[in-house]
Amino acid sequence: MFSRLFLLSCATAVFIGISVATYATTIPQKSTQKRPTKAKSEEVDEATAQRRTVAISLITNLADEARSFKDQTRRARVQAHAADVLWESDPERARELFRRAWDAAEAADAEALRLQTEELKKQQAAGGSVVRRGSPDLRSEVLRIATKRDQKLGEEFLKALQAAQEKQDADNSADLRQNGQSGNLAAAKRLQVARRLAEDGQAERALAFAAPALGSVNTDSIFFLSALREKNAQLADAAFASLLNRVSHDPQSDANTVSGLSSYLFTPFTYVTFDSNGGSNQNQGGSTPAPAVDSTLRNTFLGVAYEILMQPSPAPDQDHTSAGITGKYLIIKRLLPLFDTLAADLAPGLRTQMTALTSYVSPSLQQGENRALTLGLGKEVEEGDPYQRMQERLDHAKTTDDRDAIYADYAVSLTNRADSKARELVDKIENSELRKSVKAYTDFQITRKAINDKDATEAARMARTGDLTPIQKVWAFTRAAHLVVSAERSRAIGLLEEALTEGRRIENSDPDRARALTAVASGLAELDPVRAWETLAEVVKSANAAEDFTGEDSRLTSRLQTKFMTQVVTTRAEGFDLVTVFRPLARADLLRAVQVAKGFTGEAPRAVATLAIARSVLESNSPQVAGIGAN
Repeated sequence: MFSRLFLLSCATAVFIGISVATYATTIPQKSTQKRPTKAKSEEVDEATAQRRTVAISLITNLADEARSFKDQTRRARVQAHAADVLWESDPERARELFRRAWDAAEAADAEALRLQTEELKKQQAAGGSVVRRGSPDLRSEVLRIATKRDQKLGEEFLKALQAAQEKQDADNSADLRQNGQSGNLAAAKRLQVARRLAEDGQAERALAFAAPALGSVNTDSIFFLSALREKNAQLADAAFASLLNRVSHDPQSDANTVSGLSSYLFTPFTYVTFDSNGGSNQNQGGSTPAPAVDSTLRNTFLGVAYEILMQPSPAPDQDHTSAGITGKYLIIKRLLPLFDTLAADLAPGLRTQMTALTSYVSPSLQQGENRALTLGLGKEVEEGDPYQRMQERLDHAKTTDDRDAIYADYAVSLTNRADSKARELVDKIENSELRKSVKAYTDFQITRKAINDKDATEAARMARTGDLTPIQKVWAFTRAAHLVVSAERSRAIGLLEEALTEGRRIENSDPDRARALTAVASGLAELDPVRAWETLAEVVKSANAAEDFTGEDSRLTSRLQTKFMTQVVTTRAEGFDLVTVFRPLARADLLRAVQVAKGFTGEAPRAVATLAIARSVLESNSPQVAGIGAN
């Protein structure tokens, strides 16, 4: 927590050095006696300098405070971001903070790896499948921020990280190696770091770091190459060609290998695989059009894919490939339209192969609707009447649960197509709990579409009448207000009032209440600063009552699970972040913002707010003089 002496000294310096001087020069003086005054530009320069002094002191104190944070993750992140903010003002101090952040990140990553290894061992001892969960990977976060500011320091951290990865590869236990996990943890982390480097524009360095992990096809390797291609297509295509060559000579390559490779060429950041039961694993990291690759590279892939998919399949009880016979059938079905268009001479052979596999694949998987077969390929809406296909499935349904699940499936599908009849299907679901879940999911999808379409009226209507959670309603109201604020100021204020009412209905100990009130305060910051400050005071009170509030919770998640599908939608909600309210309010009244930030008892929200305040001063394009300490 900031020392009282620091705040007192800041308050004294600012109120005496800036506010009084500014007040004296902006309020008409009753006395007619002339007295010397500073030139306006000098006053602005002096005020700006003093504001910067306050901001630098804030960041310096926060960085020192972060050394004693209980949460190692927060300790590393705060010091890294503090260094980033301080860089232009004090690069030497910033380098010191980057090194501190790196040390904290190493400790945090080591602890995460230890816990992860213990969990893996417990899963192995219990038998069954082993589930690998990702770790925070804090060193890569610090590396990214540091490299942006100081390439030499970034190289130092990169070398240390690479050495640590190599040691981790060597130290993996025999148990992990026996279960196919050796190198996977290190490779995944290596590729994640490399992807971030690529996204930051360091293409050659990213590829050099990723190279040891580019020997196999998986989500991390393909997504890295797709990210690299956005920055340097020539490098990425060459790396992909090399991977294709390895795959073509690897006897372990199977249909899922082909499906993974296809992501790079046809569905960037959408990666689809199938298992032997026909289930699909769909990993979407965005929606990006297919790249314009050289025809030679594309034809090379199609040739390699054809050779792998045309390999004879063993009997089902002897098929140990990741896709199995059923998965192979579905992958051929998914990719066949591409062959029809791009390699018509190869398509007949694949159709023959599909026919040979048909006897091993259940009729429901051959004829049933399966979104994974078209995901990302630009053919999301199948030809034909969806109601006819639904009825065909209903005719074969054996139980009420099956029928309910089919209605749910098509209700979601039709909602995504903006078909008004989707609600009728929701009402046909007999299971009341499932019906309620489907309605909540589809109502949120309708709300998301309205906001994406910039339809404030529909978004507000759904917030008032839809089956949405309180936090979803707040998001809808605040986004609707944002859409109309420039043209209808009074309407925007009314929408924010409705959002405030919804936010206050949330339990005080629920982090969603603080998030909701943050969004309202952010919206009011420019429209009604007085109300914004009042609402921000409520944010602090709610945040202090909610143990898990961090101040950077800018996501909404909607989930639906039925017998036949699982749908998860994550939506960005930047207005829930404290930075969106503290930055504008700190520009208007720096000291008041400092005092409010000091009121957070949690390490995370206090740090987020303080960083936002400092950035508002040190990264501001134009100085804000009037208002620093004003009430």
